[in-house]
Amino acid sequence: MAQVGSPDTHLWGFLVGFLDDAKDKLTDAVDQHGDKIGDAVDKAADFASDKTGGKFDDKIDAGVDKAKDALDGLDGKNDDIS
Repeated sequence: MAQVGSPDTHLWGFLVGFLDDAKDKLTDAVDQHGDKIGDAVDKAADFASDKTGGKFDDKIDAGVDKAKDALDGLDGKNDDIS
């Protein structure tokens, strides 16, 4: 276990702060551009489906739903991505 004030503690604090900032920026992006992000996820799914000949559409669709739900739920509301 790292001691308070050790380099490990400072690194951990830096990483937590970095990830909090990244989440805030991603949340803002989803709030402002949720429709475009949703369209991009759909486009990526269509590309994957085309490349796999539709063989994994059920798995691709499940992944799309999970990705959209996770992105949409960043702000605690499911109102940004359709």
